[in-house]
Parts: sequence; C-alpha cells; structure tokens
Amino acid sequence: MSKVMIIGAGGVGRVVTQKCASIPTVFSEIMLASRTKSKCDIIANEVGQGKVVTAQVDADNVPELVALINQFKPKMIINVALPYQDLNIMDACLETGVHYLDTANYEPLEEAKFEYSWQWAYQERFKKAGLTAILGCGFDPGVTGVFTARAAKHHFDEIHYLDIVDCNGGDHGKAFATNFNPEINIREITQNGRYWQDNEWVETKPFEIKQVLNYPKIGGRDSYVLYHEELESLTKNFPTIKRARFWMTFGQEYLTHLRVIQNIGMARIDSINYKGVDIVPLQFLKEVLPDPGSLGEDYSGETSIGCRIKGLKDGKDKTYYIWNNCSHQAAYDETGAQGVSYTTGVPAMLGAMMFLTGEWKKPGVYNVEEFNPDPFLEKLAAHGLAWHEEVNIDLEFDYNE
Repeated sequence: MSKVMIIGAGGVGRVVTQKCASIPTVFSEIMLASRTKSKCDIIANEVGQGKVVTAQVDADNVPELVALINQFKPKMIINVALPYQDLNIMDACLETGVHYLDTANYEPLEEAKFEYSWQWAYQERFKKAGLTAILGCGFDPGVTGVFTARAAKHHFDEIHYLDIVDCNGGDHGKAFATNFNPEINIREITQNGRYWQDNEWVETKPFEIKQVLNYPKIGGRDSYVLYHEELESLTKNFPTIKRARFWMTFGQEYLTHLRVIQNIGMARIDSINYKGVDIVPLQFLKEVLPDPGSLGEDYSGETSIGCRIKGLKDGKDKTYYIWNNCSHQAAYDETGAQGVSYTTGVPAMLGAMMFLTGEWKKPGVYNVEEFNPDPFLEKLAAHGLAWHEEVNIDLEFDYNE
C-alpha cells in the first residue's frame, strides 16, 4: 500500500484518480493536485467517501511542487499535467526522493518539438538517487510500446516493420473539438511528420501520406502518417526495425476546420499583443473550443488503437496485429470521461501499479517497452481495456518499399 500524488485534473486525471481509488490495496492514499483546485474537488467528490484529498499547485513552480510533495510524502507522482511541465516535476521528484510516471514526453513551450532527449538526460540522476522514472505510460505512447514489447518477446526474433495505427471512430456531435488538450493536440498534428526508414528519419509535410486502413468493428478510415514520440524510443530499443510509422485517422470536416485555424493564424504559438495584453493565439483558441472533458455524455462509437508488425520468427516471415477497441459510451458510463481520456488514464494507473507492486522497478529513466510486458497486459483487460491479437494476416501495407 502506497501514497500517490496525481498532478493534473483534466479528463485523464479524472480517469486516473477514479481507477486508483478503486484499488485501495495498492493506492492507500491519493492526492489530486492542479493549478485549479476546484477541478480537483469535483473529481474527489465524484469518487466520494473521502478517498481523495486535493490541493492547489503550480506545476511550473518547482519550489511549490517540492513543498507540496514534502507535505504529502507520496511514493510516486503520476504526472498527467501539460508536457511543458515534465522537467519541473522530474526535478521536484529528484529533490524529494519520489518516483515518477508520465503519459507524454516533454516539449518546450516555445516550440512544437517532441523529443525524449531532455528526459533521457535525467537517466544518471535518477539512477544515482535510486529512483524510477517511467516515461510515456498512456496508450500511445504507452500501451503501444507494451504491445511492441510483447511482440518482440513472444512472436518475433526480429521486428522489421512497425505501424502504429490510431483510429477514433467516434462521433461527439460537435462541429470541431479535440479529444484531449486542444493546445497540445493542434501543436502535435500541425507539425511536419516523420517516420523511421533504414536508420534515418524521413520528414513529411503534415497529412502528406494518406492511406485508407480498416479498423476492427469500425471499417475503413482515412489514415495519415504523423510523427509520434514512441517512434523515437521504439526504434532505439528495438534496433532491428527497418521502418516505423504512426498513423492517425482524421475526417475531412476536421481537416477543413484545422486548415482554417492555421490560415487565420489561430494555430500560432508565439505571443501577440492585443490591446496591450500579450496573448498566444492557440492558447486563446483553447479557451473557446469545447472542453475535451465535456464530450463524453454524447459521444458514440469507439476508438481502435494497435500495432501492425512484420518480422522474422525462426527464419520465416511473420505478421502480427495487436489492438484494443474502446467504447466512448462505456468509458463515460464508468468514469464520466470519453474514450480518449479513458485509454490514457487506465494505463497510467496500471503503470503506477506495476511499479508499486515491484513488477516495473529499477533505478533510472525508462520507456514502458523496457519493462516486462506480461504482468501489465495480464491486468489491462481486467481494468477496462481488453486487447486482441492475430498472427499471419494481411496488414494492408506494402513491405517492398
């Protein structure tokens, strides 16, 4: 039994908090902290029975983080705040001797740049302190890395081709909305894409590469190559990979809205002066778009996220597909959050459980695929995310490129 502190009270924070509170044998005491304490209080009241205490904290302020951590004395921080704040929270963990887990890699506020280099640089400091930092323990990144580790452990001698495929086949009824923090989401998908090919990165324009892919229980959807952070860690940790790509689905109406947002300057992340006040257009846009946490009630359909892999086993070609489908309505009925928040929050809780029960515990900074995938996947379905696998099927890709 261990104390945990969850930082971040958005849709993912809601799911993580509820899931942790449901397992008191592992998570004995829970603190939920955010810049806006009232958001924490709402979630804590939903959980009920005094299971969660709340606090206000500015995750941009390391001394403030340190003071709160020293007051509560958790064993682990579950960071579901903004990616800009990862390093501050890691610094606070080092200062207070607390273990760390997050769901998305650090990115600098002034540039939409996704790299693990900043966090990997903490390796020796965490190792010397005897602390574990688990990086990218959401779904993608997160479960997709665990899926790949399972493939490498049980199905392949060499992985040659990896395609991570992410489909949101749901409908929230809004003209335009993002499924997680609009600022982070729009920064992520409007940057140039890239994929790994023959030991180097190949850069693409946004939405340049498109293919219609079929997803279980959803069917065919327009899918586009983006850059996603787990490609960096997976190609490092599985060096036999010849090509690795990340695909995400987008509808044409969504892409039209996105083009308009870019064309009129609302996707800008630099500051402008408006009537004597400095504002960032994308941050302003975030405030007027629907809150992702409010989408769940009317959300129908489901997500489908998985890994399609080709490689060698016993000298022979083998294909493998492992995936999860998550119902938005089922997620909302259980937690009050839509499926995208649910598929991120459940793995974050489970990664913390893996650490606290001793399954994933070693000093240093690690991505999820560097741990044993088996105990994680043994519990994933029981906590709401059933997974499926098939071997030697058509993966819809040309592997002769």
